[in-house]
Amino acid sequence: MIGVIDGHNDLAWACRQKRGYRVDGLDGNVPGLHTDLPRLVAGGVQGQFWSVWVDPVLTGAEQVTATLEQIDFVHRLVAAFPDRLELAATAADARRIAAQGRIASLIGVEGGAQINGSAAVLRQYARLGARYMTLTWSVTTDWADSATDEPRHAGLSGFGLDVVAEMNRIGMMVDLAHVAPSTMRDALDASTRPVMVSHSATAALCDHPRNVPDDVISRIGAGGGVVMVAFVPSFVSQARHDWVDAGEVGRPPAVGVSEVADHMDHVREVAGVAAVGIGADYDGTGSMPTGLDDVSHYQDLLAELSRRGWSDADLEAAAHGNVLRVLEAGDADYRAFLAGRSGRPDRRAIAPAVDTGERG
Repeated sequence: MIGVIDGHNDLAWACRQKRGYRVDGLDGNVPGLHTDLPRLVAGGVQGQFWSVWVDPVLTGAEQVTATLEQIDFVHRLVAAFPDRLELAATAADARRIAAQGRIASLIGVEGGAQINGSAAVLRQYARLGARYMTLTWSVTTDWADSATDEPRHAGLSGFGLDVVAEMNRIGMMVDLAHVAPSTMRDALDASTRPVMVSHSATAALCDHPRNVPDDVISRIGAGGGVVMVAFVPSFVSQARHDWVDAGEVGRPPAVGVSEVADHMDHVREVAGVAAVGIGADYDGTGSMPTGLDDVSHYQDLLAELSRRGWSDADLEAAAHGNVLRVLEAGDADYRAFLAGRSGRPDRRAIAPAVDTGERG
């Protein structure tokens, strides 16, 4: 079995909605969820980036509070099952934990609005274990354009560029899922570290606005980054995306393992196998492809890729090696930040966005 490190799972928010943030019982099968510990083990998961996402109906300080609640859920989940889970801060942690037969638990913040215009909040999330932040969610923020909202900045504003610089400084990965192509390109221009896409697919195979254009995939690969392919049916199937756009009338077009494998093949063709990863988005969407119904099915996807000629080395790179490499690129800076040894933040990155003239 090949170990998988998945870039994005929304169990924390699903448990907020369905279980009042309870962690008890997740060591058994939980109806209504894609994720629980037995199914993670069955799927060969050796590491998981737990998404801490906040619905944008919450605004300002409410988003910060809800993000802290999400992070607290991850910490409590790990504490409840120490024989199965352990928090990982670095790639070395993740490797050690996997070698001990447990699941490395990492944290990613899914949306730049959750810092409420303050790099100080960003730094606090990092101190609590967050190793990536998605620059937007589905709504354009005061400093970055989203893929699924009206643009306001032609990519990143000046404050948005400062956020990228601060993330580089403290060792947080810049996540380009959800952002507009203009934001992707601005972030690639600005970042001094490899970037990631935690859960998207390829625009060439499905023209969903959440997907990544080939020129961006190529640049991510050239810079040592990783594109982690999501399993969301309307991201990986043009027919399914068209059905959703048309109002979801009648039976949905079937989507299976092969469509997800197609997108992984495409990333490999455009940017090389070192740019491929997996970011399924379990518990973040209502349906999954047939054969990938929950977190127990990652090995079925890897078996499909093997049938297509992927070597064991290719599969290991895509399943966990590539994202660990990107994480590791920032580990020294992250450790220095936690120890108080990193360079002083630029003044612009300290000031809240309202002081930079970037708010609308």
